[in-house]
Amino acid sequence: MLENIKFKDKKALVQYDLDIDIFNNFTFLVEDIIPVRKVFILVTNEGNKILKKIDLTVDDINFIYSGLEYIRKNFFHRVFSFVLNKEGKPYFTWNDKTYCVMDLINARESEYSNPLDIETCSKSIGELHKASEGFKYKSPTRFQCGKTINNFKRKLQELELFKNLAEINEEKSEFDKIFIDGFEYYKNQILKSINIIEKSSYYKLCSEEDKIVLCHHDLAHHNILIKEDEAYFVDFDYSVIDLKVHDLCNFINKIEKTCAYDIDKTIMVLNNYSIINSINKQELEVLYGLLIFPQDIFNIVKAYYTRTKDWNYELFLEKLIKKNNFKEDREEYLKIYKEIYC
Repeated sequence: MLENIKFKDKKALVQYDLDIDIFNNFTFLVEDIIPVRKVFILVTNEGNKILKKIDLTVDDINFIYSGLEYIRKNFFHRVFSFVLNKEGKPYFTWNDKTYCVMDLINARESEYSNPLDIETCSKSIGELHKASEGFKYKSPTRFQCGKTINNFKRKLQELELFKNLAEINEEKSEFDKIFIDGFEYYKNQILKSINIIEKSSYYKLCSEEDKIVLCHHDLAHHNILIKEDEAYFVDFDYSVIDLKVHDLCNFINKIEKTCAYDIDKTIMVLNNYSIINSINKQELEVLYGLLIFPQDIFNIVKAYYTRTKDWNYELFLEKLIKKNNFKEDREEYLKIYKEIYC
């Protein structure tokens, strides 16, 4: 079954326990099982489903389930649906592993090189946010509103720790050298980001309910599907409650890294989002502070020194060099953003 699957996906798929008895938890009958990426498609008598092994706590799963149900009650239905088991739960455990089953959405992945997809996704994110306004759930990890400044300060401390690790290496790799050389620049970017957000209306916005939403927090192109010119959202594993500009920053970062920081793409996102969901000057100023934070560099460096990605050294180095080479493009992009919106 797994012969032609990529190694990184095969590594995830072999962790599944596909004992046929696990499907006794549900009312549907499984007719076929097809591996796709890191999940299995279940062909059943009740339509196609997705089986996903999920590394989340029960509280995290209930948070996601509650959020999606809240969104649907507010008449936004273009989000994935959990298939409840016979006990009425959106998950089940088997041999100490947790699984979820979801209805398959028959649609294509969005393409961020396609302006029409960007427009569609931007408007749909606005709709998703509107439908999630007022959602509440007590969770110390999932409620992130008001925590951005402290999170950025903590990430700066982590980056300083990684620099110390790089410096004590007797035989420094090219990755170490590039990171050490660029450290002060990225440190100043983080300090600038923190300073702008501290001087903005950030905390005031955090007190206004219509600015706080369920943020998807992982708006990669494969998590927004397009069907009949409408966008559908899947994989809310990383979702949090935060300001809506949190998600806009996430979405813009995903787009801009594919087009060498083209300000026109960001203008397109904000114009189309605003058709559905208004965004004021104070929010745009906070968004500016968020965009300055060098998230891509932080992610690559952290993954390299903590070994949380199954990438080989060459891939880590290639990604670092590529992101590092975008400094001037990114600075020009941020300068234009500031002139237009701040």
